[in-house]
Amino acid sequence: MLLAAFLLLFSIAYAHLEEEVPEAIGEEKIGIEDYIKTTSLNYLFVASIMILVLVLFSLFYKEKEKIKLFLFLGIVAPAIIATAYLAGSTIYLNAVSQTKGPVHWHADYEIWDCNEKIELIKPKGLTNRIGNPLFHDHGDSRIHVEGVVADKRRVDLHMFFETVGGYLDSSMLRIPTDEGVVEIKNSDLCNGEEGKLQAFLYRVKNPEESKKWVFEQLKVKNFPNYILAPYSNIPPGDCIIIEFGKEKEKTDKMCETYKAAMQRGDLNGG
Repeated sequence: MLLAAFLLLFSIAYAHLEEEVPEAIGEEKIGIEDYIKTTSLNYLFVASIMILVLVLFSLFYKEKEKIKLFLFLGIVAPAIIATAYLAGSTIYLNAVSQTKGPVHWHADYEIWDCNEKIELIKPKGLTNRIGNPLFHDHGDSRIHVEGVVADKRRVDLHMFFETVGGYLDSSMLRIPTDEGVVEIKNSDLCNGEEGKLQAFLYRVKNPEESKKWVFEQLKVKNFPNYILAPYSNIPPGDCIIIEFGKEKEKTDKMCETYKAAMQRGDLNGG
């Protein structure tokens, strides 16, 4: 009876994982890192249930000596299997990821709607973030990439806004704020004229140098697919300005971190 219960638990977990694979891999709705995390939690959950059932069974079963080996193996084996899967999946993810292990990247950003600054909704709760553990904002107008990146396309600007509950493409931006959802489209008016959604990038040209960085400002054409520079500190990490208004080649907006670096003398314009 107990063995049948264990087999049932495994079959339920396996069937659930089988259902997840087409969604995760075939349709690419979630990344491989999300899939591995989900399956790891499922295996851990099943192992915990098995161990708990056996522990409870051993407390109430009077003739434990007869099944001592069975109880021992029944408790140890799930723990070993779950631990091995967690370790193996972590090693595998690090091996196949484009970053070859965990990263810690940052980029500051600002959003301007016809000269009005738009702020992402502030985080609430213990996690203190908007987004997921890999890709998020802590209410500091800073994009955080923290973890293993299996595919860098999953940490571009488009995916960032998807992750925080918004949307971004070349003609529309939707972003949740503390005052509600703000939506900006290319057909909207700014100062009586049709505006356009644009993105500008401040980046350091010589990040390998420790002092006297030189930055440049670029207009990013395919900005929804832009992937931030792989740096933790800003600068040399990016400053990204998303701006809706009259079409132009340069912006007068700049992130506070870049302004502060210029005032300290650590950063000069190219």
